[in-house]
Amino acid sequence: MLTRALVVSVCLSTAGTLATTTLANAAPTRQSPESPRPSQPPQERPKPDDRSKKDDQKKEEQRTTFEETVVVTASKTERELVNAPATVSVITGAAIEIAPVETYADLFRTVPGVNVTQLSARDINLTSRGATGTLAASELILLDGRSVYQDFFGFAMWDLLPVNFGEIDQIEVIRGPASAVWGPNALSGVVNIITKSPRELPRESLTIGAGAFDRSVGSSNDGTGSLFSVNGTHARAVNERWAYKISAGVLTQDPFARPAGVVPNEFRTPYPAFTNEGTTQPKFDTRVDYDPAASENHFTFSGGIAGTSGLVHTGIGPFRLQNKTRSAYGKMAYRRGSLRADVFVSTLNGDAVNLLNVEPTGDRLVFRFASQTYDGELHHSLTLGRHLVTYGGNIRHNSFDLSIAPRGSSRDEGGVFVQDEIFLSDHFRWLVGARVDKFDIIDGAVFSPRTTFMYKPSAPHTIRVSYNRGFRAPSLVNNFLDVTILNELDLGLINPALAGRTFIFPVEAIGAEDLRERALTAYELGYTGLFPRRTTVSAAVYVNDSKDDIYFTQVGSYSSAAPPPNWPLPPVVLDALIAGNAFGPGLGLPSAFSYRNFGRVRDKGVELGVETAATRDIQAYVNYSFQATPVPRDFERSQLNIPPRHRFNIGGSYNRGRYLGSLSIAYTDTAFWQDVLDARYHGSTPANTLVNAGFGVRWMGDHVRTSIKVMNLTDRDIQQHIFGDVLKRQFLAEARLTF
Repeated sequence: MLTRALVVSVCLSTAGTLATTTLANAAPTRQSPESPRPSQPPQERPKPDDRSKKDDQKKEEQRTTFEETVVVTASKTERELVNAPATVSVITGAAIEIAPVETYADLFRTVPGVNVTQLSARDINLTSRGATGTLAASELILLDGRSVYQDFFGFAMWDLLPVNFGEIDQIEVIRGPASAVWGPNALSGVVNIITKSPRELPRESLTIGAGAFDRSVGSSNDGTGSLFSVNGTHARAVNERWAYKISAGVLTQDPFARPAGVVPNEFRTPYPAFTNEGTTQPKFDTRVDYDPAASENHFTFSGGIAGTSGLVHTGIGPFRLQNKTRSAYGKMAYRRGSLRADVFVSTLNGDAVNLLNVEPTGDRLVFRFASQTYDGELHHSLTLGRHLVTYGGNIRHNSFDLSIAPRGSSRDEGGVFVQDEIFLSDHFRWLVGARVDKFDIIDGAVFSPRTTFMYKPSAPHTIRVSYNRGFRAPSLVNNFLDVTILNELDLGLINPALAGRTFIFPVEAIGAEDLRERALTAYELGYTGLFPRRTTVSAAVYVNDSKDDIYFTQVGSYSSAAPPPNWPLPPVVLDALIAGNAFGPGLGLPSAFSYRNFGRVRDKGVELGVETAATRDIQAYVNYSFQATPVPRDFERSQLNIPPRHRFNIGGSYNRGRYLGSLSIAYTDTAFWQDVLDARYHGSTPANTLVNAGFGVRWMGDHVRTSIKVMNLTDRDIQQHIFGDVLKRQFLAEARLTF
């Protein structure tokens, strides 16, 4: 169904991920002049005559700890990772360069507590601490603090991010609700992609990649698919005041293989036949930094455009995005000390054609969409004795022109927040804050409180107890969807004598204007500890209570009293099918779907992780996530996607001299999906183990780097969603030149 975004989940979390941060390639410390820092314990040093000066320097470098990693997304103030008031994972740009990944899906899959699905060559979705699915809408995605989710659905299109991997400084992943500072859509977590400034980028860089992948599934064989990408960046520091960068790139990829045979469920429904699609993704981005002389002011002007094509999967089946689908933005940011102001405008325009459903006219269902977003944000931090106070707010206006939701044309929202981090002593800290948001489509204001109590037995260790509340507002499509499509039924499923005959019937898909916001209340007990040899250990236990989840569900059925037009069998057959649960428990032949707020759901689980640098050249990580089966109240569990119960990641990297290499192994347990079409297409994906590996060589003093990456090294048939494509082994050869 269009968006049965999972419920909530409850897990124990860790700050571990693929080369999360702080290993030998850790990002430089970002000092905040207004952020109080606890005193650090003295470190004993060997006497100078115990070793040579060279050894002294080497061991001093090895004292680097995860405390050097600074994060800002958890509280909108700069904090060392160990002191963050939430569970955070950080992936550095250096880690991305060496990791055996091709897409954001590969990158985030190694983060504990984050569930990722790749349904097609371009369609990627993720959700923290809960089942993900098509059009996942509970995670707030930011690019340098600018929200990139699409307001008409509330989901993110990762392929429309206008930057390439080489421009990323670090990615901060907050697991758990963060609406108290970030507002709507920060329901299950936040992902903030932070890019490098023009002064941090090489003057010129060019990355070219080409690859191939297997597409043989079952008895079908679509041959070998291919992909090609090229990305370039030009950056200059003109003088002490001005610096700029320009980047551009394009990715083109053939489609993956579609699953063959029947859906693995009691209905044994054949997978529908449609032409699968690859993707083409051009992008362009630019940024100018201006620092006035003898001034603390800093200005950033940026803008970009990105395009995409390919499949996007929804509750009413797959849509093919046309090549002219594009997103553009322009942004101005101002900094002065801890004062920050951002203003941006973004647009999205495109067409999409449904590959399975047609309108009553007989034409394919077409979704034409255009939206404009105008957003302004201001926040500031100041120190008052033992208090670090942060406050701010934002306003946002959206205008829409959506063919499938013609009655909705605009939306206005705004919110203000304040939080206080109280430094009670060297061992105790208490953060308390709240935010109030107002939407023109929600009655009353939405209140999002948070509080975290931190106990630090010593500077490198923190134990957290926290309470957070997050929310997600109904999207424009949730409220105003209005379309009629034609569905089909294989009459052979009713009577074998009718095999080969198909009955076509109309189904309404309509929105609900009286929807309430989806709310999530999270309780967490977490720990982060730093140990010698740059080792971090983290754990968290959490319980998430969700209420008023928004699901796209069947709300009407045909029966003998009201059969579908031109029903070819006796009407009483419909009643018999309902009695036999032919279309799902208590459901009949669907006549209407709509969005509804469903009761309450409890999720819980555990996340554990360890990261270490065995030497300055060898780094390793291991993490484990447990997610209990969600417990719904007042409705059937069959209305939910069920996340994998167990996830396990282990990997490592080598980076010394001319050579670098990496290996990652990700195990994902079985999962259940029910968010595409009706019960005939719902089912479970089997557990899978994904092995990725990479090897690279530096040339000409690292001005040239060549590498080979292999995704799904063991060539398993991996299907990450019951309706998604099948991923086979992929090879990618890459060359990167920097000057």
